Amino acid sequence: MGDNLTYKILKKHLAEGDLIPGNFVSIKIDQTLTQDSTGTMAYLQLEAMDIDTVKTKRSVAFVDHNMLQQGFENADDHKYIQTVAKKHGIYFSKPGNGICHQVFLERFSTPGDTLLGSDSHTPTAGGVGMIAIGAGGLDVAIAMAGNAYNIKAPKVVKVNLIGRLPYMTSSKDIILEVLRQCSVKGGVGKVFEYSGEGVKYLSVPQRATITNMGAELGATTSVFPSDEKTFEFFKAQGREGDYKELGPDEDATYDEEITINLSELEPLAAIPHSPDNVKKVKDLGKIQVDQVAIGSCTNSSYEDLMKVSQILKGKKVHEEVSLVIAPGSRQVMEMLSRNGALGDIISAGARILENSCGPCIGMGQSPGTNSVSLRTFNRNFYGRSGTLSSDIYLVSPEVAAVSAIKGVLTDPREMKVDFKDLDIKKFIIDDSMIISPVEDFDKVEVVRGPNIKPFPLNTALGEVANGKVVLKVEDNITTDHIMPSNAKLLPYRSNIPYLSNYCFNTVDEEFPQRAIKNNGGFIVGGDNYGQGSSREHAALAPLYLGIKGVLAKSFARIHKANLINSGIIPMVFECDEDYEKISLKDELEICDLYNGLIENRVKIINHSKNESFYARAELSSKEVEVVKAGGKLNYTKNLLEKETC
Repeated sequence: MGDNLTYKILKKHLAEGDLIPGNFVSIKIDQTLTQDSTGTMAYLQLEAMDIDTVKTKRSVAFVDHNMLQQGFENADDHKYIQTVAKKHGIYFSKPGNGICHQVFLERFSTPGDTLLGSDSHTPTAGGVGMIAIGAGGLDVAIAMAGNAYNIKAPKVVKVNLIGRLPYMTSSKDIILEVLRQCSVKGGVGKVFEYSGEGVKYLSVPQRATITNMGAELGATTSVFPSDEKTFEFFKAQGREGDYKELGPDEDATYDEEITINLSELEPLAAIPHSPDNVKKVKDLGKIQVDQVAIGSCTNSSYEDLMKVSQILKGKKVHEEVSLVIAPGSRQVMEMLSRNGALGDIISAGARILENSCGPCIGMGQSPGTNSVSLRTFNRNFYGRSGTLSSDIYLVSPEVAAVSAIKGVLTDPREMKVDFKDLDIKKFIIDDSMIISPVEDFDKVEVVRGPNIKPFPLNTALGEVANGKVVLKVEDNITTDHIMPSNAKLLPYRSNIPYLSNYCFNTVDEEFPQRAIKNNGGFIVGGDNYGQGSSREHAALAPLYLGIKGVLAKSFARIHKANLINSGIIPMVFECDEDYEKISLKDELEICDLYNGLIENRVKIINHSKNESFYARAELSSKEVEVVKAGGKLNYTKNLLEKETC
């Protein structure tokens, strides 16, 4: 029995454990990626480990999230990241160079390598045959320090693509169809590996759209083979030397399989407020549109924006629509400006944003009250746009551009466009905004602004944990719910004490004060708790507020790992009925805690209800030791101290 592509790459990087689905394993990391929203905290954590230079093949720090500079905070964070990167042998992509995933795909991606990034959409690089995994900043810092990454060996889902995409249907529709079939929690513990005849018709940017938005499945990652299309992309980027052919064995085995006939796909849209709430555009009717936003790490490639420019050419944006466009990289922006496509976009009435995440992360361009916004982004969670009353629809660039002209949600097949010049033989190569590491790093002074505060550290675990339930929430709570990310709060990503005042702000404004008043306590959640972004701030803010544990029906992978890294105990109800029995402010107690974690089963006493129940801990032996130490940083520092003794 042969290996699938996923396990071929994992076997070459296996550091510890047996590669059997569900087993805890450690894998060696070749490259790392950070962005400024999560990077400041990651580098503070790296500094705390007293590592001179990073031990990876390559590590890259990007600035692409916190781009609005209304005060000194973001500029200070950028200077800190630039200087700490130079100090520790890390490449630095300056503000304006582009979105981390787009630039990484263009200039750093390498088939067969492993990539760990402090951003949930790191799997974008799976479009060229990398095992690229999103994680919390601390896990990335530990990888930069030369340590392996711990993870459950995934199941592998074969996504068999047959046929060919019809007119005005795109790769965005492929991933929306996968989400429709599998849901936002259907990928937990799995890798989605794409194969079949349909793959050969998809360019690298198209593949990257699919692997990028695979994060919304809750998947560990997604991956495509590295083939002729991959070589074409690398050759156009002047990086033929980084190419290698990779694919599964002919007799490869998989744990699950789904088939998607591309020829039968139609333009789709994810309607509010979840990426898996997918409908056919033609069935939704002519919904009036107020805003259209094109860009993000999902759909801001040269190919995407060339299609948009050709749809807009010679036409005008509807008078009731605000169209904003953010190219994914400076390379894309420059090529559009030189070939005239940017002029066509501007002439149509679009507003051009800088090469950044922008409105996708809530950094500006919040839609109006009770408005409808079509976005080519990857998430439409409630409140993520910055406007609680708005309805966000996720669509392809084709749907977005045509709808911007018509003023209503429109099936793009109603417009006839002859797409030309989408294939590019040679990209403009200019890496002057990527600052390479220096040899005399010991002379570099790290610059810290006054907004950069020390990250919170937990204390070692005791035998008993007790406290009140200070918050109870429903299913599918996202990290946007836990720690909102908008233009007002993003500048304080390096200031956990300040951010903690806004923890769960869109769910319960009284939570922070309630937690402080009760000296912390427990959070109770439903299914898929912590889905969405990799931001570890969604664990660090509750840690600062004294949260000892989270009881939920199930957890999203990255957030669970971030809770463990922070020394907060993630526990899963053995019976969903126990969730119903718990009320806000109930007094809970967990005795014999350490032994319970070792046995993966803890007994919880509800003193307020005079009853008890059991919850599963579902931690590896190493994760138990991490929680016992009060978090992964404490655990790692303890190990380093032992090694030097």
